[in-house]
Amino acid sequence: MTGRRIVSIWLPHLAIESWQRRAAARGDPWPEEAPLALATPGPHGPVIHAANRAALAAGARLRARVTDIRAICPDLRVTDAEPAGDAALLSRLAFWARRWGPYSAPDGDDGIVLDTTGAAHLFGGEAGMLADIQTRLALAGHAARLALAPTRGAAWAMARLGPERAICSGAPLPALAPLPVAGLRLSDETLLLLRRLGLKTIGDLAAIPRLSLMRRFARMIPADNPLLRLDQALGHLAEPLDAPEPEPEFLAEARLAEPVMDPTDWLPGLIGDLCARMAAADRGCRRLCLSVFRVDGERRDIRAAMAAPSREAGHLLRLFDGKLERLDPGYGFDLIRLSAEAVEPLAQAQPGLDGSRAEALELARLVDRLTARFGAHALSRPEPQESHVPERAETPAPPLATRPAPPPRPDRPLRLLTPPEEIRVLYAIPEGPPAQFIWRRQTLRVARHAGPERIAPEWWRDRPGTRLRDYFRVEDPSGLRLWIYREGLVHDGRGGAPRWFLHGIFA
Repeated sequence: MTGRRIVSIWLPHLAIESWQRRAAARGDPWPEEAPLALATPGPHGPVIHAANRAALAAGARLRARVTDIRAICPDLRVTDAEPAGDAALLSRLAFWARRWGPYSAPDGDDGIVLDTTGAAHLFGGEAGMLADIQTRLALAGHAARLALAPTRGAAWAMARLGPERAICSGAPLPALAPLPVAGLRLSDETLLLLRRLGLKTIGDLAAIPRLSLMRRFARMIPADNPLLRLDQALGHLAEPLDAPEPEPEFLAEARLAEPVMDPTDWLPGLIGDLCARMAAADRGCRRLCLSVFRVDGERRDIRAAMAAPSREAGHLLRLFDGKLERLDPGYGFDLIRLSAEAVEPLAQAQPGLDGSRAEALELARLVDRLTARFGAHALSRPEPQESHVPERAETPAPPLATRPAPPPRPDRPLRLLTPPEEIRVLYAIPEGPPAQFIWRRQTLRVARHAGPERIAPEWWRDRPGTRLRDYFRVEDPSGLRLWIYREGLVHDGRGGAPRWFLHGIFA
C-alpha cells in the first residue's frame, strides 16, 4: 500500500442541478414540487438521463424509457439533456476542488477524483476536510457524497455505495468486502455475469481463487475486467491520476499548410489577435506562452512574464526578442499557439493630457524588458518583511513578483550597506552622535543631526546579549547625509564600550 489519500466526490444530481441553474439564469425557474426529467436518445426511444426529486418520488427511474415513465407519471415534463453543458460545469468544479489538493480531474459524468495526500491537516483532519468539501458544494447548490481511501477505486466504491463521508485509513479490503460488485466500476453486462456466478459482493469476488476466474475474464478489456478493477481498488495495481490543466482563457493559433523553421513572421499577428480579445474583455495577462508543435510530435514552449498586467501588443512583442533564436525547430513545425496565462482584470487607462503614461507602468515595462534580456536571476526587487530591524525589513525578491514593493520612508536611506561598516569615532557627544569620525579613511565632521531613534533587538530571533541600537541622521558641511547608529550603551551590562556603525547613505 502507498501513502496516497484519494477523495472521490459523487454528484448524483449534477445534470438536473445544472439544468435548473441554466433555467433560472434564463428567467424560467422550474418549481421543485413539479416532476422534471432530462432525456437522451436510446436504442428504443428517449430514455431518462436525470430527474428531480419530485419525478423520482413519482416513479421515474434512470435509463428507463420515457414512454414507460409517462404512463406512471402523466404530469412529467421531459426536456432534452445538455451533456456538453454538464461536462463543462463538471470540469470547472474539478478545478475549483483544487483548493483541497493539488491534483483533481473529472471522474465520469457525475464525479470528481481529488488527490489530497498530505493536505488534510490544513483543514482540521480528514473528517473536517470532507465536511468542508460537502458544505461548500451544498452552498454552491450541489448535493454530494464523498469518501476517502488509499486508492481511487476504493474511494469511488465507498462514495457511491458506502456510508456517508466514509474514511478508509488502513487496507481497503475490509471496507470494500460488504459492498456490491457494482463498486468496481464495471459495465452492466459484466455485473450481470458476476451475479449469475453468485458473486454479489466485492468480498465474494476477492475470496474466489484467481486462477478459476482468469480464464473467463482474460479477454475482457482492462477497464471492464473484474480482476484488474479489484487489484486497482486494493492497491495491488497502480491507477495514475491524470490531472489536466485548465484551458487558457485567451488563445490564438496559426495552423500552417507546410512546416516552417521560424515563427517570427507569425508572432506579431498572434500577439495582435490575442491583445484584441483581451481588450474586448477588459483583461490583461502577466505571462505569455508561445508553443510550437513540431512535425515529429514534439512540443517546445517559450514563456515571457510581466511585472504588471498588460495587453499592449508592441510591448509584449519585444519580450520575445532574442528568445526565438534558442528555439529548436527540429524538422519544422506546423502549428504555432500563443496563450495568455495569469489573466487579470485590466480596465482601459486614459493617458495624460501630454500623452504620457503613469510612471509605475513605465517602470513595470522597463523591468519586463530587462528581465527578458538578462534573465530573472539578474534582477531583484525589495519585498517587505515583518521586522523592525532595518536589514530584515526587506528581502530581495524576483523582479516579477506580484507583491508590491513597500513605499519609501523619508527617514530611511535608499541605500543600505550590507553589512554595516564600522566607523572610528574621534570625538563623541554624550547621548548624541559623534562630532567627528573616520569612515573609509575620510575624516567627517557632523554639521547637523537628527535623532536618536532607538531600535531594540528582536528577542524571538536574536541571540542573548544582542545590544540595542540608537540611530542618527547626520550631515557633514558638504551636504553628505548618512545614517549611523551606536550599538549598545555604556553600562548596559552586555559588553564593553559602545561601537559605532554607518548603515546607510541618503540620496
